[in-house]
Amino acid sequence: MSDLGKIQVYTGYGKGKTTAGLGLAIRALGRGKKVAIIYFDKGGSHYGERNILDKLAGENFEYHVTGAPRFDPAAKTFRFGVEEQDINEALRGLQIVKDFFKANKLDLLVLDEINSTITLGMLKLEDVLALLEQKPDQLELVLTGRDCAQELMDKADLVTEMKMIKHYFYQGQEAREGIEY
Repeated sequence: MSDLGKIQVYTGYGKGKTTAGLGLAIRALGRGKKVAIIYFDKGGSHYGERNILDKLAGENFEYHVTGAPRFDPAAKTFRFGVEEQDINEALRGLQIVKDFFKANKLDLLVLDEINSTITLGMLKLEDVLALLEQKPDQLELVLTGRDCAQELMDKADLVTEMKMIKHYFYQGQEAREGIEY
């Protein structure tokens, strides 16, 4: 009998939410678990971890990228705001989650940046809460992103808040390849 099936939340304004989700995914893969990651609001191809994830993809691992590109690595600029394409991509990500729930073949599913996607209005909190009611019992589910809704934290079995104490960004350091993306 599996002891999986918990809901974990990584939230807060400190660095490390996605990294924690990735670390858990790697640990689970190392133990032969079936794992998937869905990236919400992280379109584009500049994320360095995907170079490794492509090599891990196979029978026990897959990942899906949703979201219109926001970051231009050449210009080091970021597009703020929510456009129709962002909402459509978020809904596409939610459909992928539903498909995984129906197939019920995973041990761990990481929903990266889903919290922020809700806060920004790309997904409705009610829709995500309703979806959580359909989560297979033995599926370990991880929700990452800033500004996690209290209702999601109440539903979770584990909530970790990353708290920023100091960040070099505020001293003028731009995002660095291999560290921030």
